Amino acid sequence: MGVAKSWRFSLISANLALLQQQNGYNNGGNNKQNVCWRWRWRSSSSQLQRRKISWPLVCGLMLFVLGLISLFTGHVASDLEWYSQGVVRRSIFPKSDGARREPIDIWKSKYSKHFYACSERAPRFAPAVRERSSNGYLLIGTSGGLNQQRTGITDAVVVARILNATLVVPELDHHSYWKDDSDFVDIFDVDWFIASLAKDVTIVKRVPDKVMRSMDKPPYTMRVPRKSPPEYYIDQVLPVLLRRQVVQLTKFDFRLASDLDEDLQKLRCRVNYHALRFTRPIRELGQRLVMRMQQMAKRYIAVHLRFEPDMLAFSGCYYGGGDKERYELGEIRKRWATLPDLSADGERKRGKCPLTPEEVGFMLRALGFTNDTFLYVASGEIYGGERTLRPLRELFPNFYTKEMLANEELKPFLSYSSRLAAIDYVVSDESDVFVTNNNGNMAKILAGRRRYMGHKRTIRPNAKRLSALFMARAQMDWDTFAKKVKSGQRGFMGEPDEIRPGRGEFHEYPYPCICEKPFSNEGDHSTKGKKTAQRLKKASKSKALISEEYNEADELFPD
Repeated sequence: MGVAKSWRFSLISANLALLQQQNGYNNGGNNKQNVCWRWRWRSSSSQLQRRKISWPLVCGLMLFVLGLISLFTGHVASDLEWYSQGVVRRSIFPKSDGARREPIDIWKSKYSKHFYACSERAPRFAPAVRERSSNGYLLIGTSGGLNQQRTGITDAVVVARILNATLVVPELDHHSYWKDDSDFVDIFDVDWFIASLAKDVTIVKRVPDKVMRSMDKPPYTMRVPRKSPPEYYIDQVLPVLLRRQVVQLTKFDFRLASDLDEDLQKLRCRVNYHALRFTRPIRELGQRLVMRMQQMAKRYIAVHLRFEPDMLAFSGCYYGGGDKERYELGEIRKRWATLPDLSADGERKRGKCPLTPEEVGFMLRALGFTNDTFLYVASGEIYGGERTLRPLRELFPNFYTKEMLANEELKPFLSYSSRLAAIDYVVSDESDVFVTNNNGNMAKILAGRRRYMGHKRTIRPNAKRLSALFMARAQMDWDTFAKKVKSGQRGFMGEPDEIRPGRGEFHEYPYPCICEKPFSNEGDHSTKGKKTAQRLKKASKSKALISEEYNEADELFPD
């Protein structure tokens, strides 16, 4: 690094001398004083004589000498800088200078043991306000599929805390694309939800009849803007709540800002990772499927393909199906009148298109997963059906879905898309490696949970780099292709140092809830740590580019 800096300095110095020769010395002798000293020679006599010297030559020589000095001292300075940083602050992560990159363990990060979940209530966090003393009752109507509703429920608890309100168990969306009429009690353990958050927020199953009878008007209904900060709720919602006693917030998805103070962020984690527990039937069936996968293989990958017709239609991408594909996806796309016309080729080059199942398979094989690896595929209806899935099956013959693992046991759930998604959630969460295909809500929620639960390996395709590689795959041999895939996936493998605190959605990067164990000179990392992941920013700077994601798609198509 010092060599590069010195080389640049020498070139700049030479160019500066040339400029001065062309511009400065044709304008009179006074300009000479601005670029270098006058050299004067005094004789032994009292008469001062000036010797005529080529000033550009002298200045150029001086600057050249300075460049040589910096060339050699640059090495020393850069080494001293590196050494001083190592003395002041040692990091558990090796320097990734490009030339000496360590191979990545595709099954597990060796740095995961240095972090642990830490979402406990701080002593200064005041206890929940009792129902009688609260500012009123907060009704929440969620929106979207299972994981989109999960984000809404999590944020609803935090908003109730901000307003000092009593939260009524949220209502789930029955009118979304999936047309699932499941209620909260059908998917989540409601009693556990209420009891586990009792110290943070008072939650009731319904507004008391006495309160409803005392109201002159029905509950006031309002919809807050997306990603509103706490100040908005205090300024706009609280006055209405105090006046009307009961307020209902509709389409409650992504209505709270991602960046909150640490205590509220930790509350988010307590809700999402502890209080929102699935009902017993969902948990039991999910665990049975996990056991069946683990009985067949020591470890397995869960792949969330997200290659359903609605996702492909919304993305505006094209997958080679000709006029039939264009017509079918175009008809689905008409459901959203505000969607702009998109260039399919342009979206693919920008990394906005989900990979095909075959491309997902090639990515995994290139990373080093062999064809005897066991795959659990979490997905709904795949566009193109078996024809689309066949190439992935050929690459990974040990291919399983919930339908294959649980035939009769699955029948009570078949009419409920959210409960089926919950089963996929359980099996994916317990997998050794989780692979996402787009950054929708299930991908984000599970990626965040897996970070929180010990940084279990989560692979997110670098779609922008991979799309270019897939288009040029026929022009390179397999070894070259695999090498380029591995290079392109650095920063997308779920390593702890990929996180840049404050970037991305909180549910994907719950950094205030992830603590680092203190670094010991003896190499002992077994003692409990106390630094929050906000200090992770100081321990390791992110070297991964966080690509643009399907922000609007996430909100409409979470699962």
